[in-house]
Amino acid sequence: MGVPLQGHTDIVRSVAFSPDSKHIISGSSDKTIQIWNIQTGKAVGVPLKGHTTSIFSVAFSPDSKCIISGSSDSTIQIWNAQTGKAVGVPLQGHINTILSVAFSPDSKHIISGSADKTIRIWDAQTSKAVRVPLQRHTNRVSHSVAFSPGNKHIISDSCDKTTQVWNAETSKAMGVPFQGHSDKVYSVAFSPDSKHIISGSADKTIQIWNAQTGKAVGVPLQGHTSAIFSVAFSPDSKHIISGSADKTIQIWSIQTGKAVGVPLKGHTGSVFSVAFSPDGKHIISGSFDKTIQIWNAQTGKVVGVPLQGHTSAIYSVAFSPDGKHIISGSHDKTIQIWSTQTGKAVGIPLEGHTDIVTSVAYSPDSKHIISGSFDRTICIWDAKTHKAMGVRLQGHTDAIYSVAFSPDGKHIISGSHDKTIHIWNAQTGNAVAIPLVGHAQRVKSVAFSQDGKYIISGSSDKTLRIWDAEVNARGAPVRFITPKIQFSSYSHHALCEVHSLFENAMDITNDWRDSIQVQDDGWILGPHNRLLLWVPPMYFSGLYRPRTKCLIGLAAMELDLSNFAHGLLWESCRVRDT
Repeated sequence: MGVPLQGHTDIVRSVAFSPDSKHIISGSSDKTIQIWNIQTGKAVGVPLKGHTTSIFSVAFSPDSKCIISGSSDSTIQIWNAQTGKAVGVPLQGHINTILSVAFSPDSKHIISGSADKTIRIWDAQTSKAVRVPLQRHTNRVSHSVAFSPGNKHIISDSCDKTTQVWNAETSKAMGVPFQGHSDKVYSVAFSPDSKHIISGSADKTIQIWNAQTGKAVGVPLQGHTSAIFSVAFSPDSKHIISGSADKTIQIWSIQTGKAVGVPLKGHTGSVFSVAFSPDGKHIISGSFDKTIQIWNAQTGKVVGVPLQGHTSAIYSVAFSPDGKHIISGSHDKTIQIWSTQTGKAVGIPLEGHTDIVTSVAYSPDSKHIISGSFDRTICIWDAKTHKAMGVRLQGHTDAIYSVAFSPDGKHIISGSHDKTIHIWNAQTGNAVAIPLVGHAQRVKSVAFSQDGKYIISGSSDKTLRIWDAEVNARGAPVRFITPKIQFSSYSHHALCEVHSLFENAMDITNDWRDSIQVQDDGWILGPHNRLLLWVPPMYFSGLYRPRTKCLIGLAAMELDLSNFAHGLLWESCRVRDT
């Protein structure tokens, strides 16, 4: 809207609207705060000066009468928004850069988050600190501190990768921090009983999650000394296996969270993929050392000699559901089928991909194989003839990292560097519905729940997402019976009155949800590409998207659209003259 607001001579680090929507304020590394008129886009008065170094955070009081600013000079200043004059002396107490400031809803208090790892509460009237600093974070409190609407709680975000809720009256931390993995999630899996989800990460840990609530179960499993590339459940859901860049495989008890026995050693390179046999008696592992090892799951001993044939690293291995064969996908662009009885390659390698094969999987009936590649395609193969079936599945715009069959064999899912998950019809090879969008970085791993109702995805954005997988014959989600738009886990937060968004009633009978999209600039578009609302891009990683069932590892950003005035309904927001 209009031209950019110009006037600062260095980086603008913080901006905020006044609650009465008449003004904007900006804080800059040029040590000043500027007030702007929203209507004219012009600066109001001269810049507010007083800080001696960069200003990292600015905010208005709820009544729009005051402004506060936090700076790398370790002080907070209160300003009169009308006169532009400093009110009283700077608030001092922090010993490092102040990265975030906010008023309480009743304007009586100010909170500040700092690089000194603390949050402080201040009396806005006296400028004095209230009680002792809030301390629990182990790294700087980043760019977010806020009061709850009722003044009772404070929430803080930190570079220690946690979000903490505090009691504003006692200054005590409430519960444990919201946290997940602190680095990329490389592998995810549903337990066969669908009760749990596991994730393996570059942070060297495995986390067990409750599949219904998305809450962590116990503490992370620790033992590996490097990134964990692959995790899998045993068929009875009692054990977990993990493969790591530390060249080992570890077996874990799901009940105790403890390692079972010593690590399985034998590979001379990173272990990229692990899997249990259908009867749970054996484990297979694929490695950077170009070999596949078969292990006795009970004793942890190597069974036979390594399976050799690939000319480069092996990124993915899997058992056939009937237990008779093993498949492997490699950096050498091929897939190989192996006999579990003889340990020998069955036939010649399956060739067709033009780049690295990152993921392979068998269909539930063992008749078909799928492979995903850096060439952005998925191939379906006849497991008996070793021939490619039909054309390749195309739609991703970047490398594919993970593929999987649905339990009934009717659908295929794929996760990609393009940040999306695609669902495909395994019979026709056509895409089903639109891609699942929500991750902020590449999708490294995807899997179906045992009942086929849900999809789990793990991403380099350090989060896991659970998605509704059920679709009807036309590809639309079956759980949406009545027309509605939902960006929340609560159905009563959905936008149910959607008729005014359409040019005619017939449009509602089409797969209109395919047109609901979130653009990179923050705008959510509705039918006919009409602007619905804007969400700050900084919240994208935690934004609850359509078809998302649960977001794991990050506090979810949910939208309550139940009273959203859209289309012609915007007139209901108008304050009429009386």
